[in-house]
Amino acid sequence: MPRLRVIHESWPSAGSFRISRGAKTSAEVVVVELEQDGVKGRGEGVPYSRYEESIPQVMAALEGARERIERGCARKDVPDLVTPRAARNALDCALWDLEAKLTGTPVWRLAGLAPPEPLVTAYTLVLDTPENMGMAARQASARPLLKLKLGGEGDEKRLRLVRDAAPQCRLIVDANEGWTAEMLPRLLAVCAEARVELVEQPLPAGQDEALRGLDRAVSICADESVHDRDGLRALLGKYDAINIKLDKAGGLTAALDLAREARRQGFTIMTGCMLSTSLAMAPAMLVAQLGSLTDLDGPFLLVKDRVPGIIYSGSRMEPPPRELWG
Repeated sequence: MPRLRVIHESWPSAGSFRISRGAKTSAEVVVVELEQDGVKGRGEGVPYSRYEESIPQVMAALEGARERIERGCARKDVPDLVTPRAARNALDCALWDLEAKLTGTPVWRLAGLAPPEPLVTAYTLVLDTPENMGMAARQASARPLLKLKLGGEGDEKRLRLVRDAAPQCRLIVDANEGWTAEMLPRLLAVCAEARVELVEQPLPAGQDEALRGLDRAVSICADESVHDRDGLRALLGKYDAINIKLDKAGGLTAALDLAREARRQGFTIMTGCMLSTSLAMAPAMLVAQLGSLTDLDGPFLLVKDRVPGIIYSGSRMEPPPRELWG
């Protein structure tokens, strides 16, 4: 039977990671480590205040389930063991990793997937003044795909300056629920002029009914409005795409279920992440193999990453080393 360790780790960010709801200066993560027969499986979760989760809450939930976990649990048991989705994610991914290492079978094969291929990830430009975002875009203009964090006031100027500074880059936008229905027509028109391919969560999740049937020149992607496959039906007619994050879904198992059902229903799939390390990116890369947009640049934004970590060559990320995960 496995032995459980629950660890809080803090990874300083390379700068202030600012979005419409606030700023972070570090990635605060919870790591689940399961050890059995001298083999360790790990998973990383990021408690997120947007979903009323905290480090103490997630750690307490995992500790409260210690006896049942150490008696031996399967991935199907995870939703019944802990409530916080970040806790489910860390535990679920640790169970996948442990099984892979105990059996010598990579996770992609255990999950019935094809071998993972390298991916091109978006590179995030954090919310800042229009002028600073323009300068950041110029510095990143050799990257193929940029993701702009926007927040409402000043976004039209931000879009224009970024497009002028990086004329060849593909652009996607993340408003993080920072727009209003009144702003939407004008800002979507500016996005279309700037050749933005996708706008992520423009309106607050509880106010997104305004998107239903909206005539749009740019695809709209659900982030805070979708967590798992049970929420997909409510998105029909409002969103064209979904952003799958393992911390929202509650682990790799649930994220794969969501991705497969979303494909069946015709949604474009983007795979995203919280501010976190390569240990969180590794399982997300398997989900990203099923989608068309990847936003797994968390380690870019940290002062340092895990060793070994995922190898990034510019915006190209290689499949994770087995020593890291999977």
